[in-house]
Amino acid sequence: MDTTGNQANQKLPLQGAGGLSAILSNVKGDRWIWLIVIMLSMISMLAVYSSIGTLAYTRGVGVESILMKHMFMIIAGIILMYISHRLDYRYYAGISKILMIVTIPLLLFTLFFGSHINHASRWLAIPGTGLSFQTSDLAKLALITYLARILSRKQENIKDVKNSFIPIMGSVCVIFALIGPANLSTGLMLFGVSILLLIMGRISIKQIAVVCVAGMFLLTAMLFLGSRRATHISRVKAFFHPELADKDKLFQGNHAKIAIATGGFFGKGPGRSTERNYLPEAFSDEIFAIIVEEYGLFGGIVVISIYLFLLYRCIKIVTKAPKAFGALLAAGLSFSLTIQAFANMAVAVGLGPVTGVSLPLVSMGGTSILFTSIAFGIILSVSRDIDEPKKVVVGEIREA
Repeated sequence: MDTTGNQANQKLPLQGAGGLSAILSNVKGDRWIWLIVIMLSMISMLAVYSSIGTLAYTRGVGVESILMKHMFMIIAGIILMYISHRLDYRYYAGISKILMIVTIPLLLFTLFFGSHINHASRWLAIPGTGLSFQTSDLAKLALITYLARILSRKQENIKDVKNSFIPIMGSVCVIFALIGPANLSTGLMLFGVSILLLIMGRISIKQIAVVCVAGMFLLTAMLFLGSRRATHISRVKAFFHPELADKDKLFQGNHAKIAIATGGFFGKGPGRSTERNYLPEAFSDEIFAIIVEEYGLFGGIVVISIYLFLLYRCIKIVTKAPKAFGALLAAGLSFSLTIQAFANMAVAVGLGPVTGVSLPLVSMGGTSILFTSIAFGIILSVSRDIDEPKKVVVGEIREA
């Protein structure tokens, strides 16, 4: 009896299993961060599915189609994270120069010719795809990698004003000035992360003070002279003096508080949110309020704990990184992710004015998920350098 066909059929699943095993064997870096990404992705799927009913109705499509698109972005993000974590992090030093060269013109183009959504020009359309992305997401990666590179390379003459301080100050202030007019909250967070990197990079207190003064000058100009000055001022006034603000300005914050207050300790249960029908951007900016409403204080504590644990794992990576560039790179990206997360949650519970900042890897954000995933991948790439034996890298960036 001829058994060659049966033998061939028996080999196929083994080969497939072998391929998957080979992929999994190449998954390196901090295992806890991989687990964090999986947990946040699962939370995202549940929360987004529960909060997109109104969006689906206004678009005239089914909830499932929006959810499938979100799932596709999560899967694409994990693939990008896998690819970026396989690339030796030292290569990102060279890539940072290219990113800065590309980012500044893109930010300028977006500021004047970008797509206007919610009265702000933050998005740039990707031709032929129907997608758009916030150039500020690219700017975060560009500036943080560039600062990590220049700070690590200039350690021998870090006090040199002409060769060290001016390039550093110029890059921070230029990016802030280009992001701030359309996306002030993101600009401020990135500016804060930059200051933290300058402190870690041993920049003198006097020079850091100069950067802060320049930042305050730019911030004042944006608040009182920028195209969105009315929006910025009204949000700040509504936060500090809610009794004097219009009801429309308090609508989003009040319904977020209602969602959190009615959630109790264990919540109303998955899919039982009522405030999702009232909250604007319930699937993005206010998704934490929906999570607390459906999963209660317990669910909120779990989400907060995940981000705190992420920060803890990243700090361990920073302290063990053998190279200054790797330490600064992991620190900058981890600070950026966690500060953004806690800014989003602070707004949801009423501890800050409305900002429009998403919850990393949880909010439905399209291409922002991809940039966030790349940031996770770079952090994992740094952690690989700790776990694996050191290898010689062709064209490795010389570090102090």
